[in-house]
Amino acid sequence: QVQLAESGGGLVQAGGSLRLSCAASGRTFSRYAMGWFRQVPGKEREFVAAISWSGGSTLYADSVKGRFTIDRDNAKNTVSLQMNSLKPEDTAVYYCAQHRPGVRLEVSPGMYDYWGQGTQVTVSS
Repeated sequence: QVQLAESGGGLVQAGGSLRLSCAASGRTFSRYAMGWFRQVPGKEREFVAAISWSGGSTLYADSVKGRFTIDRDNAKNTVSLQMNSLKPEDTAVYYCAQHRPGVRLEVSPGMYDYWGQGTQVTVSS
């Protein structure tokens, strides 16, 4: 059984930075692409970023491009999301997820089959 555990969320002022981490266990981490999503109450889960199994390819939502960076360490079974220039509209619960087997990085939550419990990020204005 795959387990994903996020950490690093918190409260930050607009313009600040946070780094989220996700520790994975349960199946060979380096074989699977990983993604980050976020969700606010009453809204659908929203794609944020994804990274290929090797780290050689990344994909970002337009809303975070240039501000957020996803990376991974296959030796440590972790994936991280560096968030800079945070805005109040970035406030959400952030989830890491493990991609289903496939070649292309996907933005649909349905293409990810394991999820963490989420970590709250709150950006004050």
